[in-house]
Amino acid sequence: MTTPPLPPGRLRVGVVGAGKVGAVLGAALANAGHLVVSACAVSEASRARAAALLPDAPIRTVDEVVDESDLVLLAVPDDTLSGLVQGLATTGVWRLGQLALHTSGRSGLAPLAPAIAQGVGGMAIHPAMSFTGTAMDVERLRDCCFGVTAPPELIAPACALVVEMGGEPLVIDEFDRVRYHLGLAHSANYLVTLVAQAAQVLQGAGVEDTDRLLRPLLSAALDNALRQGDSALTGPVARGDAGTVAEHLEVLERETDDVREVYRVLAEATVARALRGRRLSEAGARSIREALDRPKETP
Repeated sequence: MTTPPLPPGRLRVGVVGAGKVGAVLGAALANAGHLVVSACAVSEASRARAAALLPDAPIRTVDEVVDESDLVLLAVPDDTLSGLVQGLATTGVWRLGQLALHTSGRSGLAPLAPAIAQGVGGMAIHPAMSFTGTAMDVERLRDCCFGVTAPPELIAPACALVVEMGGEPLVIDEFDRVRYHLGLAHSANYLVTLVAQAAQVLQGAGVEDTDRLLRPLLSAALDNALRQGDSALTGPVARGDAGTVAEHLEVLERETDDVREVYRVLAEATVARALRGRRLSEAGARSIREALDRPKETP
């Protein structure tokens, strides 16, 4: 398909996977002056998202999107990425000099190897952000770091794309991608679980507006943790207050299994970190662990 000439430095972008990430990054690239020529969107939700964020991009098949693009943005689930790239290589749709960019956090260039072997420039650019799939995310990119992995000759272009989208590039070595992604998932994903559990417990105590109660506390705790690390630890475990922990455990018997298990695991982890940082004495750690190990009293 023939499209009008673009200004120097601008690319024809094809979005494969108009999910929450793909549609937002496509919109950010369009805002930077690149031309989103088409998108592949299978589900009804993806089509609606593409219509909202990429209104000028027609919906095409994967092969058609790749064929008419200078830069192919692959925003598909991690477990399908390698198979998709290999399938496209088998059909011969990749072409020399094209760029392929995937957004998987855990993967570097390895999933792009079949395309790279056919002369495609590969990049892994992962935005470290939680997406809603709306225009709000495009603005949020301005406060977002991107994990960038690329061959030496493509590091500068990859970082330039991130800057154009409003983000800050952070170069990650190919062999560190899984560890990088683990750190992000361990924080953001499990934070959602933890906060939802805390809200559940508070609702059981009659608190209706858990947002109003938790937001200032969590905001301060997050800020302190990012600034001070383990030195920001507070609360009964860090103080060695075994009596409070024991009473918490009694109340937890009336909560769901996941809340009880997470409380115990996090209490043990907090003891270990507080001990290593010398914020908790050996005696205090022993008393907390005894409370955690104490069997439930039967009536």
